[in-house]
Amino acid sequence: MPRAGTVSSAEGVVTGAPRRWLGLEGLLLLAGTLIAFGALGQPWWLVPAAILAPDIAMTGYLAGTRAGAHLYNLTHATPLPAVMLGAGYWHADRLVMALALIWLAHIGLDRLLGTGLKYNDRQTARGQDPLKQEGSPVPVPVTVQPPAGRFTAYVVRT
Repeated sequence: MPRAGTVSSAEGVVTGAPRRWLGLEGLLLLAGTLIAFGALGQPWWLVPAAILAPDIAMTGYLAGTRAGAHLYNLTHATPLPAVMLGAGYWHADRLVMALALIWLAHIGLDRLLGTGLKYNDRQTARGQDPLKQEGSPVPVPVTVQPPAGRFTAYVVRT
């Protein structure tokens, strides 16, 4: 039987301690990238101007759920901004490094807020579901063995 904090009403949604770890990871990524951004000496107005730019990838959903999820996941995973950061460092281009750090900060903020990568077949998050908070009712199948015979009941756990 699953332990408390490990059952979810949606396949692939993380709850309990792993969810808290993902939130902590997001917080550290957000804080670390903003500290590094400050060290670059770039103007702070760039942060609010560019922080939502990766969400432009959601327009991929206009081409369908599969294409939208691929484009969204491509822009909401760390490899591309990490390569961009390395390229900016290699070419000593502080603006490129700053934009890559803002991109990484966006990813950290998304993780902190509980949004994750998307499935190809629906527009819901993989890993976390911001609308499904911990402690909300979750149907849990419970099998009991009464004297009259075995049956399965569904209990709503909060």
